[in-house]
Amino acid sequence: MKIEKGMMVALGYGKYFRSDNIVGIEPIEEGRGPGRRTKVYVDQLKEPVTASRSQSAILSDLVQIPKTVTRTVEQHQLLNDILDTISEVNPILRSIIRDQGNWDLDQLERRIRELLKEDEEPSE
Repeated sequence: MKIEKGMMVALGYGKYFRSDNIVGIEPIEEGRGPGRRTKVYVDQLKEPVTASRSQSAILSDLVQIPKTVTRTVEQHQLLNDILDTISEVNPILRSIIRDQGNWDLDQLERRIRELLKEDEEPSE
């Protein structure tokens, strides 16, 4: 990932700075709240600018994470959420769902675990 020169990054409440002029970001720990989420250090300014957006949102804009990457992360999180939910379905209800709805939760759970395991394995 790289910072695109000259691209404008929104800090919230109408504040914008060029991405290549931002030299650091830091979450505000104390006194954090609406309009006060992140300190943004900008080249040529002595004091950091207070941004209303989170450091992760600003960082995402700075490095322009490709939508395919963010989409993949969202899909991975969704699969984990589905797996957690399926894992909590008791065996009797699983049997009813399989018999009445023709939907095998055991098979679905295995397939999701396989997909998630494949994501964890390093590619060679």
